[in-house]
Amino acid sequence: MDGIEVVIAHQARATLRAGDVFLKIDTDQARIDVEVAAIAMAPVPTPEVLWRKPPVLALATVPGQAIGRLGRPSTASPAAWAAAGATVRKLHDAPLPPWPGRALDEIAADLDRECAWLISNDVLPAALVGRNRRIAEGALRPYTPVFTHGDLHVSHVFADADEITGVIDWSEASRGDALFDLATLTLGHREHLGDVIAGYGAGVDLDGVRAWWSVRCQLAIRWLSEHGFDPSAPGCEVDVLKSQR
Repeated sequence: MDGIEVVIAHQARATLRAGDVFLKIDTDQARIDVEVAAIAMAPVPTPEVLWRKPPVLALATVPGQAIGRLGRPSTASPAAWAAAGATVRKLHDAPLPPWPGRALDEIAADLDRECAWLISNDVLPAALVGRNRRIAEGALRPYTPVFTHGDLHVSHVFADADEITGVIDWSEASRGDALFDLATLTLGHREHLGDVIAGYGAGVDLDGVRAWWSVRCQLAIRWLSEHGFDPSAPGCEVDVLKSQR
């Protein structure tokens, strides 16, 4: 073991890697409760829970490599992206978790607040925010809830030889909109949306996926900026908003 790697760290939580073990330190034990329960329920490859001693959760690493990173071109094959889509479909077809997700009116209220902040603080032009707020409205409609991962960033999906070997970071899992997971997975990688859908199966509302891209980006920019991340980096959230039509 060559020392300890700080994977992510901010005021609310931190993740450290020590060899083949990830240590998640979280001040909100409800998030850890959800992560442990979701890992136990999910019918897809997940990290092994090694031990838990609040506020620390120890997880084994998963084999393979993340199929991509936001802001960078993915080197994963179309087959790996399709396998990711099939894995997401398997999760969405599973029995619902017993805990609910966020209500649409709550998301809409948060979105309106963040859009107002983006404009009043001159973070983004009002026209860009307004256009994406209108696009985002397509996500705020009734849906049939499924078992969602809730934070399915492309860097949370691992593959080896075009086979999905692990899906990590389950603390946001809940009942939710299937399109939300598909949008999160393909955020900043719209060129692989067709590959994901090829594995996921027919019946995906593409406009709904694009609407969730706008929702996710506008909700994330303030948090990212305040926690040491750059949403205006090439290929990241601001670029995604600019690409929306």
